[in-house]
Amino acid sequence: MLGSLRVRLPLIFLAGIVLAGVITTAISIRLFSQFTENQTLTKLNREANGIAALYSRAVNQGYGNKKDRAAPQFAAANLERATGDRIYYLGGNLFPGQKSGLTPLPPGTIDWHVGKSLSFTFTPPGQTRPYLAVANPIALGGQVVGALIVATKKTNVRQQVVSLVERLALAGMLGVVIAAFLAWYLSRRIVRPVLQLSDAVDDVAAGNYDVKVPPNAPGELGHLSTRVAEMANRLGEVEQMERNFLMSVSHELRTPLTAIRGHVAALLEGVIEDPELRHTSLETVEAETQRLERLVGDILDLAKLDTNRFTVTTEEVDMAALIEQAFDRYRDEAQRRSIDYRHEVAARPVITSDGDRVLQVVGNLLSNAFQATPNGGRISLALAQQNGTVHVAVEDNGPGISADDRDRLFRPFVSNKSGGTGLGLAIAKELSIALGGRIDLDSEVGKGSRFELVLPA
Repeated sequence: MLGSLRVRLPLIFLAGIVLAGVITTAISIRLFSQFTENQTLTKLNREANGIAALYSRAVNQGYGNKKDRAAPQFAAANLERATGDRIYYLGGNLFPGQKSGLTPLPPGTIDWHVGKSLSFTFTPPGQTRPYLAVANPIALGGQVVGALIVATKKTNVRQQVVSLVERLALAGMLGVVIAAFLAWYLSRRIVRPVLQLSDAVDDVAAGNYDVKVPPNAPGELGHLSTRVAEMANRLGEVEQMERNFLMSVSHELRTPLTAIRGHVAALLEGVIEDPELRHTSLETVEAETQRLERLVGDILDLAKLDTNRFTVTTEEVDMAALIEQAFDRYRDEAQRRSIDYRHEVAARPVITSDGDRVLQVVGNLLSNAFQATPNGGRISLALAQQNGTVHVAVEDNGPGISADDRDRLFRPFVSNKSGGTGLGLAIAKELSIALGGRIDLDSEVGKGSRFELVLPA
């Protein structure tokens, strides 16, 4: 259960909130404690200043005459009730023969002779809890004769902190409840599409590519959903292409093999006795064998290109001679099908490349053009050079290629012609890239296509 994402996400979310709350509470308590203590000291200092000033005035009224020096009419108890704090005295006798009403402290409590206002913590006699206190000096004739001390229990400061902690705890509990609800809600929003994507991936792994991905998923999940759907569609296309390829290849292999087997059987059984017919039969066997060799060679070339095990040799290539050679290969087929077949050589560049592979690419483009062009159609082969590149264009007036099919056309196993394996253009594209060039396509449905091989000069 704890291993589930829908449980772990809320727990992690809540743990982060609780940790942040604990840290925030600790910092708040620390700051509030300091603030409360400072406020308390400010209050005590203000009271100590006022009360010390009263007693200093009473002491100095009879300065020089101890008998006329009378204690203030107000009592210390009344001041303590009014302020809520305790008042102590430390020092010499202020009013000889009279009671000042102030509670004395042991002489060693603080050094009152410094004559400065002091803040300190002490435990009064008979008490068990510490007090926070401020001492202000009392002067007689310019000399410090004692110190008046105003003090309050530190527990009063702690009570304010405890009150703050209680309120923070209540707010924290409310915040955790709200955070838990939000965590549960966000977890559902996040985990639900993740689970749907997981189910979709499981379906893809099982071979079912018609999957449903979560619609309108937020942010990165939406991007991931789109990519999973594209992946499933692409895998479905690849599987379909592989089926088509196997069907095409099996047909392509079976047709020449059937012809070879029939002619060889006839020769072995002596059915064909005429020397000319025997020679024709052997020529058919040779042609079908070459056809098989080309098919197997295409498959091997594509496998090498896909696994990056393909090597390209470098040599000086006379492109004009290469174009003549490629053109001559299809001259007989053009005459047989009454195709207007022509070529144009506008430049005679010599490049450094792999001549056999360049010839293979041009041959594949011509083969594709002859497959697409009906009898009586038109095919042209042109060679040109411009801006440091060599251009070999193959143009036909076949049915053309739609915009939707252009991206798929150079994929392996894709063919719009009956009997085609879909390897020619795929191999041509990969070879052009291996040679440092590219193949450009310009086509219009109903008017034909133009394939252009561009190589560095």
